[in-house]
Amino acid sequence: MNHLMFYCRPGFEKDMAAEIQDKAVALECFGFSRVADNCGFVLFECYGEQDAERLARRLPFRELIFARQMLVVIEQLNGLDLKDRITPIVEAVKKMPQFGELRVETADTNEAKELSTFCRKFSVPLRQALRAAGKLTPDEDPRRPVLHLFFLKNDSVWIGYSYPNNNSPFHMGIPRLRSPSDAPSRSTLKLEEAFYMFIPQDDEEYRLCSGLTAVDLGASPGGWTYQLVRRGMMVSAIDNGPMDEALMETGQVKHIMADGFTYRPTKKNPYWLVCDMVEKPARITHLVAQWFREGCCQEAIFNLKLPMKKRYAEVEHNLAVLKEWLAELEGDYVIQAKQLYHDREEITVHVYDEKKLARRRSGAYNV
Repeated sequence: MNHLMFYCRPGFEKDMAAEIQDKAVALECFGFSRVADNCGFVLFECYGEQDAERLARRLPFRELIFARQMLVVIEQLNGLDLKDRITPIVEAVKKMPQFGELRVETADTNEAKELSTFCRKFSVPLRQALRAAGKLTPDEDPRRPVLHLFFLKNDSVWIGYSYPNNNSPFHMGIPRLRSPSDAPSRSTLKLEEAFYMFIPQDDEEYRLCSGLTAVDLGASPGGWTYQLVRRGMMVSAIDNGPMDEALMETGQVKHIMADGFTYRPTKKNPYWLVCDMVEKPARITHLVAQWFREGCCQEAIFNLKLPMKKRYAEVEHNLAVLKEWLAELEGDYVIQAKQLYHDREEITVHVYDEKKLARRRSGAYNV
């Protein structure tokens, strides 16, 4: 087969299809998407021989906005004998190189979630059979491709593989985060996932650390402020609404009752700007661009709430506008965007200046 499969949030299949169409054309790999509403995945069928393999290697997974996972399809098996599903699966991968990891997965839909227990239990005997057949390394090997079994029903499975240097490291492409019991709201997981997604672990000691200052626009009741405080930052929480009392008692939060669109810091020393305000994407994009243009922050994470239709087009337009405005400034600005698992009708955007970050890494930059 010459297909790529992309996991995505149910309801965003058409946006995923539009995105992969654009990205594939840019790499001169042509094809078309097979889309079904609310199924949680998209199949992209390539016209050119080996184009699926080429895309899996050349299309940067981190730059895909709506994709949770990307894999090359080997085969689809339907009508499996429930008494022996393992034999045809092992046979299907017989001619493939040895894999370094096995993931037995399903779609993130209410219907498919009923298969989760089966997938977890089935992975144990399947892993043993694959190792006995020499198709899976004795221990997980991050240098080798990952084998994916994507079950639609207990007798129907898509078999595929991904490359560990160009995929999501998470089962089903979903990071498993627990909402802290003392967090003011579940929205705190959006920013925690964003930090996990966008900030390399090696950078945390100087990008997510005590001594930094941050501004949270539209902060009430403090879900995003909580993530900044727990990392030791001093935070200006901008909102006319109330803030969580426990956060205020930390002494790390200054609550400023003001409009998030008009507020600017008196001293241009905040490192982080974060924003999860409910507003049109164009207005949020303009606001964040102004903060960078006025030198009011060095790094930002913010959410863009999406319309009901033409969401990919809306995203591309706003990211293009942001890129155009930042291009007028000195610096080498990097823009990353992703629909995170804890997002809903929105995407999360991350912006930073690579030149300034390089100086921080070298220790030559003072906050």
